Amino acid sequence: MQITKIVITGGPCGGKSTAMRWIKHVFTEAGYTVLFVPETATELITGGVAPWTCGTNAEYQKVQMRLQMVKEDLFDQAARTMPKDKILIVCDRGEFDNKAYMNEEEFAEVLAFLGSTEEELLKRYDAVFHLVTAAKDTARFYTYEGNQARYETVDEAIVMDERTYECWKDHPYHRVIRGEEDFALKMRHLMNEIAKYLHITIEAYPDEIPDE
Repeated sequence: MQITKIVITGGPCGGKSTAMRWIKHVFTEAGYTVLFVPETATELITGGVAPWTCGTNAEYQKVQMRLQMVKEDLFDQAARTMPKDKILIVCDRGEFDNKAYMNEEEFAEVLAFLGSTEEELLKRYDAVFHLVTAAKDTARFYTYEGNQARYETVDEAIVMDERTYECWKDHPYHRVIRGEEDFALKMRHLMNEIAKYLHITIEAYPDEIPDE
C-alpha cells in the first residue's frame, strides 16, 4: 500500500477549494483513492470557536492544532484499513499554517502543549503546495465568497500569504503555485507539480472541473 499525505496551503483566496475538486477528479482518474482532511480553522470559527472568542489566541491555537492533528491521524488510520494500492490524503492546510497566526512565544507554548517539535510537525507531510493568494498576483479576483471564515483585506491577505510561505519554507518538498489570469492554468500547474511528486504523468487535463 502506498499512502501519500500532502498539504494544500497558501494565502486567503488562493484557490484551495477549487483545487480540491481538481485533485479529486485528476488523481481519481489516475488510479488514486483521494481522501480530504477539511480545513480545521473554518470548522471551528463557523462553529463559534475563534481566537476572539477564546481566552487567548494561544488557547485557541491549542484547540485548533490538536483537533487538526487528531483528524489527520484518524484519516491515516482509516486509509490503512482500505483495500487500495494507492491512497492520496490531501490536507486543506496543515499544522504549520497556524504558526502564521502566532508570535514566537505563542507558538512555543502550543508546541509544548502538543508535546511536539517543529521538525516532527514538518515530517507529518510528504509534500506541501502553496497557492499564492489572488490578492498578490491577480487582485481583481480577490473575494470573500466561498469561505465564511475569511476576513482579511487585500493587504492583509498578502501579508498572511508571505507569513504562511515563511512557515513552510523549510519543508524538504515545498512548491509555490503563482496566480494566473486564466485560473485553469494555475490549477494545471498545481496538478503537474503533484503528479511530479508522485512520479506519474498526466496525459491531459480538462478545461475546467464542474462544481459538485
